[in-house]
Amino acid sequence: MTWFVIAFALLGVPMFAVFGALAMIAYHSGGMDFSIVISELTRMTGISMLQALPMFALAGYVLAGSRASERLLRITRAAFGWMPGGLAMVCIVICTFLTAFTGASGVTIVALGGLLMPALLKDGYREKAALGLVTSAGNMGVLFAPSLPLILYAIIAQPISNEVTIDALFRAGALPGLLAIGVLCGYGVWAGLHAKIPRRPFALRELGAALKDAKWEIPLPFVVMGAIYGGWLVASEAAVLTAAYVLVVEVFIYREMPVRKLATIIRDTVVLVGGVLLILGMGMAITNFLIDQEVPQLILDWVGARIQNPFVFLIVLNLFLLAVGCIMDIYTATVVIVPLLAPLAARYGMHPVHLAVIFLANLAIGYSTPPVGMNLFIAAMRLNKPLMKLAAASLALMGLMLAILVLITYWPALSLALVR
Repeated sequence: MTWFVIAFALLGVPMFAVFGALAMIAYHSGGMDFSIVISELTRMTGISMLQALPMFALAGYVLAGSRASERLLRITRAAFGWMPGGLAMVCIVICTFLTAFTGASGVTIVALGGLLMPALLKDGYREKAALGLVTSAGNMGVLFAPSLPLILYAIIAQPISNEVTIDALFRAGALPGLLAIGVLCGYGVWAGLHAKIPRRPFALRELGAALKDAKWEIPLPFVVMGAIYGGWLVASEAAVLTAAYVLVVEVFIYREMPVRKLATIIRDTVVLVGGVLLILGMGMAITNFLIDQEVPQLILDWVGARIQNPFVFLIVLNLFLLAVGCIMDIYTATVVIVPLLAPLAARYGMHPVHLAVIFLANLAIGYSTPPVGMNLFIAAMRLNKPLMKLAAASLALMGLMLAILVLITYWPALSLALVR
């Protein structure tokens, strides 16, 4: 029966139906009541990241339906046109910092995918590079403050080790996160050179005109991010502020979004968010089955009994966490895996803060790891592209992020320098 479900997935059956079928098979085989899935869908309403999702999605759709991408493109051409890969670097930085204050790169894809994808294509980037950037550019944002996964990890791990504090994790993620931005921006430069994006001489007058043209949209990221980092708003409140501001600017100031078109925009937003929530709900149902069968505990016990070399343990740890990132959301994985993993890692002499950075980096990469990374499904729905095409487009950035992960894993000072 499971093979039939996999075959249906390859034929293009909606992923929430595939996940639901797998959950039903698993629950039936274990003699469990499938109504547990309903409780999971109910529990999802309390996840702050999901509360932010609809409003960020609405803002993204409104921006995508206006001429905002053209104004963004004009600004980036004026400011960074003299550099190879200027718009790609802007894409990476914006996606990273949006992920930082939403705590989820999937939200970033929903909010910015419809804006950045047309801008990248219009500027001349090849579709494969553009798809990879939109799908994976924001993953490492979970390492920056005030990332919710960082805070949750500290709360879960602090009873195990008093060295793991929120302040320590905020400091520990900074250098690895900046390294990731630098390496990915290097990829953006290569993508610009490979696509032979024309470079233009810097013109101050054109930059001033472009900034004036987008004067109502430029303050948005600074106001929202300032409110988040200043502690005035949580992510869900920032999402509402973002949606309200975008609606006022695009509908009433620029008047590029007719009121009659808002019904269509809202419908598209609801369809997208509903699909994402169903996928997550069914995925969490499968996760609960794995937890009930004590699969994570069995895996970790096996590792602890058979692996003695710390170097080998780190390799296995990364492979395990990448797999976890494919099948679990980062919040569930933190709650379930960290209490089991932290004592095991301590046996190998790992610093608990270093373990936290490795853990979060792995989970972030796992979200875009082919073939089942959750961000691939979200991007497929948001960009209306085949799943396998997105998986292929993400491979280059995945390779770079895995190289960064190796540095994070075997160079503890990168994570601990600011902590110590």
